[in-house]
Amino acid sequence: MGIPQKYPHLDQMQPWNDRLHLLECLSVIEEAPNVKTFTFRSDNQNWFRYEPGQFMTFELGTQPDAVLRTYTLSSSPSRPFTIAITVKAQDGSIGTRWMLDHLTPGARLKAFGPLGDFSISKHPGEKYLFISAGSGITPMMSMTRWMQDCAPQSDISLVSCARRPSDIIFRKELEYLTSCMPNLKLSFLIKEHEMGQLWTGIRGRLEAPKLSLLSPDFKERTIFCCGPDGFMRDVRAMLEESGFDMANYHQESFGSAAEPVLPVMDDISTEVSETAAIVTFSMAGKDVHCVAGDTILKAARGAGIRIAAACESGLCGTCKVMKISGNVDMNHNGGILDEEIDEGYILACCSKPLGNVEVEA
Repeated sequence: MGIPQKYPHLDQMQPWNDRLHLLECLSVIEEAPNVKTFTFRSDNQNWFRYEPGQFMTFELGTQPDAVLRTYTLSSSPSRPFTIAITVKAQDGSIGTRWMLDHLTPGARLKAFGPLGDFSISKHPGEKYLFISAGSGITPMMSMTRWMQDCAPQSDISLVSCARRPSDIIFRKELEYLTSCMPNLKLSFLIKEHEMGQLWTGIRGRLEAPKLSLLSPDFKERTIFCCGPDGFMRDVRAMLEESGFDMANYHQESFGSAAEPVLPVMDDISTEVSETAAIVTFSMAGKDVHCVAGDTILKAARGAGIRIAAACESGLCGTCKVMKISGNVDMNHNGGILDEEIDEGYILACCSKPLGNVEVEA
């Protein structure tokens, strides 16, 4: 008798679909203090299709209620049998803290995505400069791993900033990659020295003179930046002041889009709150009056109907629902694919009814 085929070939598998399949945690690796990498596979033997640098949104089983958290994939799509996220728990973390304390191999999670245009696939260049701080290294790692497998001659200058040497995520792997990728230049910056650790590299904040030293030709490179908001603001300002062509600058951010500025209404129009439409939620069996200007997500919440939502700015794609009938005005930020729209899906957080609408929720 032959050995049962436990691991099928890629051409015998279907792509993973966030509407049909869960993820199973395969392994957990500690990378640095309060930082772990979680690797997942499909619970139904599917392979993963995404672009290096994209993100996914995970539904985490915290108590008393589940929470939604968005994480960039640190794995490479050139290795499609699994995906991985590398997460760091900050002060006050809820979802990430739960993952670090409770998520173990064998656990299953619901996830949405992948999505995002922070990728060398979306913004190709001749030469790259990756600038990161803390866990902002994760999309850079995904893109560097992809290029190791698919374009090892790529010209990459990678600058990773951390508080202490022990906080540098992926340090050993990155140092190894310099032996595999002849045009990969690696630089680490730290803020604090640690007792018992020898450090001969650069210390302090990333400033223009240091950037010129680490990457003298940075103005000729396509730059990707990821890290805390303050760090990215400083990097952006530094590059603008240096005369860098900001068309070649890209940064990752999960911040909410700015609220639209509404026109001032006259006294007569504000006396009555008009109903724009009736939204029928087919699974809940409810018809809900939706006030003019409100989104389908807001109408659902007002009626006690749960639609998962994370960023609420049309970016993460978590609130994707099927529109059965009717029309909506959807102003999203890339959280839904054109083919999904063609199938009838909408994002509840940024879709406003144009007349009566029925959705599958």
